[in-house]
Amino acid sequence: MRVPPAPPASTENFDFAASGRRVFAIEGEALVAVAGRIDGAFTAACRAILASRGRVVCTGMGKSGHVARKIAATLASTGTPAFYMHPGEAAHGDLGMVTDADVVLALSYSGESDELLLLLPALKRQGNTVLAMTGRAGSTLAREADIHLDVGVPAEACPLALAPTSSTTASLAMGDALAVALLEARGFTADDFARSHPAGALGRRLLLHITDVMHAGDDVPRVGPGATISEALVEMSRKRLGMTAVVDADDRLLGLYTDGDLRRSLDDAGVDLRTTRIDAVMTRAPKTIDADALAVEAAQLMEAHKINALLVVDAGARVVGALNIHDLLRARVV
Repeated sequence: MRVPPAPPASTENFDFAASGRRVFAIEGEALVAVAGRIDGAFTAACRAILASRGRVVCTGMGKSGHVARKIAATLASTGTPAFYMHPGEAAHGDLGMVTDADVVLALSYSGESDELLLLLPALKRQGNTVLAMTGRAGSTLAREADIHLDVGVPAEACPLALAPTSSTTASLAMGDALAVALLEARGFTADDFARSHPAGALGRRLLLHITDVMHAGDDVPRVGPGATISEALVEMSRKRLGMTAVVDADDRLLGLYTDGDLRRSLDDAGVDLRTTRIDAVMTRAPKTIDADALAVEAAQLMEAHKINALLVVDAGARVVGALNIHDLLRARVV
């Protein structure tokens, strides 16, 4: 492997920030230029993908291959089945992964990558719609494709005009534009997005519901309005959620008594823990949440109101569950 050239003897006076800003300026101009060419060809590409019964097969060599991988990943996660196919491997058998129902998105800035051009006859024979993304409208790939998306840029950000910089940014942006346009056309929702992202923080935020983390049944602390504070404390100690619901005979919520309420009761000389009824010191109309809400909504509610626990109620205001901040922490929602 060739060793990178040594840096100049001194870079003390080199303006790194100015160099970085220049790159952003050049690539910003490139994106504006490409955006001005989103027209009928872009619409035709979107319609071809929507009409397809198969997947979008993204392919490209070198840096274009890396961009094609990212576009395939973005499409797949936003409702358009897609995968990346290496053109070199395709010529040695992987082309069998492509069915006649698939749309092929081929990326090559020059439009002359031999590995891609070699695949065109086989794709044509199979009847695949070929979308080309190139920087040269007169290139072989652009001419032979069914639809051409022009991502030509005025200049690369690389001062040597050698490393793909502005051109790869433009190609990535065009891929994002396709994905988002298709997402909107399909009516793709956050729930749809969650189904393809079940793992990690994103999956937990979008998929985990209150019912997945709440305590239910006999694990929910509850007492009647006639219970004493002492009796309520026994229930709180047994259920270990730092609170108890106060409910009527039909389990409808009347109020809430928490550790914080207990501290206030202890500071009140007029309160006797053994004789004072819980309905005299409970918090009336406490914050609650529906069972079908997302767990992240509980976290947001707790944060907004500076509380550590919530009761879960149904449409009839009956208590069906309870949770506290520790339940959300264990579920890694917060």
